[in-house]
Parts: sequence; structure tokens; C-alpha cells
Amino acid sequence: MQSGYQNIKAAGAAELIVMSSDNTNGIRQLRQDEGLDYLLLSDGDVDTIAAYNVRAQSGNPFLARPATFIINENGRIAWVDLGDRYGHRTNSQQIINALNDL
Repeated sequence: MQSGYQNIKAAGAAELIVMSSDNTNGIRQLRQDEGLDYLLLSDGDVDTIAAYNVRAQSGNPFLARPATFIINENGRIAWVDLGDRYGHRTNSQQIINALNDL
């Protein structure tokens, strides 16, 4: 996602925010190791993951399934891409296309 981050930002008034159930130390290490510019948030208690109904189907309550949401300027979900398996990732072009369709 890092490689397409600037393209997403250039596509309009959009910001990429990634949320993970990893703890803040894991998030910090990932940012450093991968050289990520976008915002990564920790949801260690999985409150937001649960609220968006994206807990993994594996039975582990601390895992989220891959999901991408576009939240519009009114705070409403405008677009969703839900993965059904680990490794599913929405690519930056899919996000840009969705932004252009809004």
C-alpha cells in the first residue's frame, strides 16, 4: 500500500489510515521496518474491529479480516471491500477507482 499511498492522496480529499489489532509496539516496529508514511492505529481491544463487524472468521477474537472502508465527508461508509482470507489486500488502484466513483 505504501507504493500507492501518494496516488491515493492525489486522487482527491482522501487519507489512508490503517488499523490493526497489533499493540502499539508492533505498530511502531512495522512503521519503522517498512518505512510507512500513512497513519497506523492500534485497536488492541478490538473495539473498532468489532464495531465495523470485521472480526476474522477463524474464531480468534483478536484478529480482523482484511477490510477497506471509504468514509465520506459526512462520516458515513461510502465503499467497502471485505476480504474473506488472510492476505487479501485492496490495492491502491481499487481505492482510487472507488474514490472517483463517489
